Amino acid sequence: MKFSVQKLIIAGSEPLDFEDYVDVSELVDMNNDIRKIDPVLVKGSATMQGNQITFNFSIEGTMILPCARTLVDVNYSFHVDAMEIFSTSSHYTEEDESEIHPVDGEMLDLTPYIKENVLLEVPFRVFSEDKEVQENALTEGEGWELTSGNNTDNKIDPRLQKLQSLLEDNDEEENR
Repeated sequence: MKFSVQKLIIAGSEPLDFEDYVDVSELVDMNNDIRKIDPVLVKGSATMQGNQITFNFSIEGTMILPCARTLVDVNYSFHVDAMEIFSTSSHYTEEDESEIHPVDGEMLDLTPYIKENVLLEVPFRVFSEDKEVQENALTEGEGWELTSGNNTDNKIDPRLQKLQSLLEDNDEEENR
């Protein structure tokens, strides 16, 4: 999503509204959990005041992530409100302030900032809402068993059985 700096200067303090779908499918190739992402809807406005251009925009879309429990695909809808500030000043450099981005050339590309905001929206983990998937999920295997914090039957790991007998002997000595 590119904008002409000259067009923003001509618009002056009047907001320049925009709305378009942006392809951010490159995020799938990065080292993250996104398995698929459709083009995202970006809409907002840009205003120029002095040497600063302010973009206020929202990003809406759906990404497919793996379920943390079963690894099946989960559709995750998201909505992000963002604001990015750019400077056309030739005296401004990237080191001056991290919140303001310098503009190089006559075109301003908002796409990298859209991708950054989408990546920040990826949740730590998601779970499938599909009851059939949850019922068919593995709950035990060779050497492991899924238990919840509420459902502990005081089972003792066979590897620690000998330690348990020492604790029981200790309890008997204390009760005498």
